[in-house]
Amino acid sequence: MNPKNVLLLPGWQNSGPDHWQSRWEQAFGYQRVEQHDWQRPLRGDWIARLEDVLLGCTEPAVLVAHSLGCMTVAAWAAHSKNTHLVKAALLVAPPDTAREDICQMLPGWAPPLQKLPFQAVVMASGNDPFCSLMTARSMAAAWGAACEDLGELGHVNSDSGLKDWPGAHAVLNRLMLQGKS
Repeated sequence: MNPKNVLLLPGWQNSGPDHWQSRWEQAFGYQRVEQHDWQRPLRGDWIARLEDVLLGCTEPAVLVAHSLGCMTVAAWAAHSKNTHLVKAALLVAPPDTAREDICQMLPGWAPPLQKLPFQAVVMASGNDPFCSLMTARSMAAAWGAACEDLGELGHVNSDSGLKDWPGAHAVLNRLMLQGKS
């Protein structure tokens, strides 16, 4: 698979240089989906940007989303007529955007909870400050995705000390090989 067809979808405020997504971008040449405004994310803008990037891919893409990037994937899949452009998705640390405190910070990001039309794996932490493991499991079930409990890794970001995170990269490699379910 062409590394440019592995699309990295960071969450709110982007992924910094020590984040596992940024490390994968550097190490493997994956393509980050750049958003116009990382500080004030608008759902429609973010899913339109994903659509634009997918239309430029040379083969079906594999999506690698973190946090609000997971909601971008689910919202895009619920509305796009081009879901055939995605082979699979790795969804890490989805936030509970229905939770009152998060909903106030990120209005308009209610979680789309319908089955994804491609294979997906959700990876969630037992002590994520933005989503309980039980809620992450419920989202995974609604999306028709497998769910992996990562133990206690916080929000599964650079503060989690994952560096290149080879365990998740092995899951990504399996998704790239397996493809559509």
